[in-house]
Amino acid sequence: MSTVSSVDLDYRCDTLILGIGNLLWADEGFGIRALEHLHAGWQFRAGVRLLDGGTQGLYLLPHVEGCRRLLIFDAVDYGLPGGTLKVVRDEEVPRFMGVKKMSLHQTGFQEVLSVAQLRGWNPLNVTLIGCQPEILDDYGGSLSDTVKTRIPQALGLALDTLYGWMARPQRRIAPAERITLDSLALDRYEGQRPSAEMACRLGDGRFLGTAVPCV
Repeated sequence: MSTVSSVDLDYRCDTLILGIGNLLWADEGFGIRALEHLHAGWQFRAGVRLLDGGTQGLYLLPHVEGCRRLLIFDAVDYGLPGGTLKVVRDEEVPRFMGVKKMSLHQTGFQEVLSVAQLRGWNPLNVTLIGCQPEILDDYGGSLSDTVKTRIPQALGLALDTLYGWMARPQRRIAPAERITLDSLALDRYEGQRPSAEMACRLGDGRFLGTAVPCV
């Protein structure tokens, strides 16, 4: 899920800030939501690019190979309490991107990093800011409250890293154009979500034989 077209795109940049994940699976959307908040509140010098990587997997390869520094936001199963943030850097990043298969995109991005390195990509810095998910099996769900409250801390960790990379973060004065589709804005996404009964997210009682059918 991404709003970035790959047609006639110059992939080269000094620093790539990448959010990956799937907004439709609850805490799997952490990486994208963190990227949205960073983009809404901060701007950077020329040569720093923010990208909604969604679940594109190997399609992200040219974007990764085109940068010298890479910062990643993602939901990562570290085996820790839900909402725990963990920062991993450089050679350790690929190992943590594949700790456990939570979804197709996570293994896919581990492959992106491996293929890029095999093809000669030699970045100056790679940093992963990962958040332990609390809820994943809620299709159409939003971030859990636990994970949602960790976004400001995740942005603080990212900004500390980006200051060190001379990305020159500055607070935005004027509102920025959204980095993801308007229909995916957090308040709209949560506000327009149908109830569990209307959406049959827990199963349709007409088929499961429960007392109250889904209507």
